[in-house]
Amino acid sequence: MPPSPELAPAVAAALEAFLRHLELERGRSAQTVRAYRSDLLGLLAGLPDLAVLDLAVLRRWLADGHAAGAARSTLARRAAAARTFTAWLRHTERLENDPGARLASPRPRTALPEVPTAAEAAALFQAAGSGAAEGEPVALRDLLVLELLYATGVRVSELCGLDLDDVDAERRALRVVGKGDRERIVVYGVPAAAALRRWLDTGRPALVRPGSPPALLLGARGGRLDPRVVRSVVHRAMAAVPGAPDVGPHGLRHAAATHMVEGGADLRYVQELLGHAKLATTQLYTHVTVERLKVVHEQAHPRA
Repeated sequence: MPPSPELAPAVAAALEAFLRHLELERGRSAQTVRAYRSDLLGLLAGLPDLAVLDLAVLRRWLADGHAAGAARSTLARRAAAARTFTAWLRHTERLENDPGARLASPRPRTALPEVPTAAEAAALFQAAGSGAAEGEPVALRDLLVLELLYATGVRVSELCGLDLDDVDAERRALRVVGKGDRERIVVYGVPAAAALRRWLDTGRPALVRPGSPPALLLGARGGRLDPRVVRSVVHRAMAAVPGAPDVGPHGLRHAAATHMVEGGADLRYVQELLGHAKLATTQLYTHVTVERLKVVHEQAHPRA
């Protein structure tokens, strides 16, 4: 992608070199590199050269974003991108000092995800199971989609990326490739196993075509199932449960983790199941559980 015409030539050259460093030396994904580019273009636009990039410029940039209504999480992400960039500028001797080292950023508020209750999840699968009772191939696939998302907590991209040889039916396990190409094993329970058997026995053979990929889940035309279809399946299924929140695949991932923590699962196991690189990310679900306890306490305790 060519540099933005808004940037001075030397500034644009430095930005492109930094983005190549992220991609080639640090192994960042194309999506991450695009996010860095987007954030840093806003910082660097209008600068005559890198020498004027100091702490005041960085703070003014974040202040302008705040005034424009940017969320705290967005400002925190922009500040992190700026710090990474200025540290690289100093390391490559493009700047004498690193102004980003003293740049503070707002701590993003951790948004507690809305998740269906265990009872709502049970109602979801009862409704989906009734829809698949007649053995219609797409209904069997959709039931399996819901079962695997909730049973394993996988991301929608991970689910759609599964191939047939990623399934170990004997051990009720799946080999999943997650963020950063990290591979992990997730397990699923008896209901998901039953849905998987029905899909493989009668559902998938009805949708497979001569040119179909070895994907576990297929679309109506025999291609690999698209994540957009999965999102539609989940939203439609949740809409059939009275009172349940309107969540997508990520909501079922949150529900799986939340219900496991509420059931006493060790956080390290939940971390492994979800593929989180850091335990701190998984600890969000302990906060969700505490919030639920507070709600129950306020509703039920006479001196809440």
